[in-house]
Amino acid sequence: MSQLLKVQCFTVSRDGFGAGEGQSLERPFGHADPGPMWSWAGATASWVNRTDPGGTRGLDDYLTRDWGNNMGAEIMGRNKFGPQRGPWENHDWQGWWGDRPPFRTPVFVLTHHVRPSFTLADTTFHFLDASPAEALERARRAAGGRDVRLGGGVATIREFLAADLVDTLHIAVAPVELGRGERLWESHTELLDRFHLDTVPSPSGMTHLLFWRR
Repeated sequence: MSQLLKVQCFTVSRDGFGAGEGQSLERPFGHADPGPMWSWAGATASWVNRTDPGGTRGLDDYLTRDWGNNMGAEIMGRNKFGPQRGPWENHDWQGWWGDRPPFRTPVFVLTHHVRPSFTLADTTFHFLDASPAEALERARRAAGGRDVRLGGGVATIREFLAADLVDTLHIAVAPVELGRGERLWESHTELLDRFHLDTVPSPSGMTHLLFWRR
């Protein structure tokens, strides 16, 4: 059985930006207001960080539930892991997610400045200076036959798309415009030479774009 590389529940603005400009410790998404962009997933009953029995059902919830389905590893860029750039000042920073990260799998962080692996709860972070193909091979070995999630950010997804390694994408388009920041695309039609597409509007105002390889 083949192991897929999947982008799951990745949100962009209507004008194609996946993050705002000026990421910092205080503003992980830069100038973007996280509410209008990302609250759709957190509002669902199946959101991975939910601790209460509430939350919405329906299409958004169904797609959010699929975020962890059959996932054995994640690949992410350094900018998703944290706000630091260049050599690590120290190794105290262990990501945005606290003592219990939501991934519950091995996570491979792409960086030119490697550091020792560490484990928080049931998530182990590894740091690789590797090409997309090399990182994917390492993640697939760790995934134990399950799929691999490509978590972002934008630059990392674009790099793996350019290497023609991505099998499916679920991109949630928020009804807001950012104007500047990290841009995934000028138009989603850029991918249609390589991917089929279903476009599914949600009552929440989100539009879900589901791509799969031709």
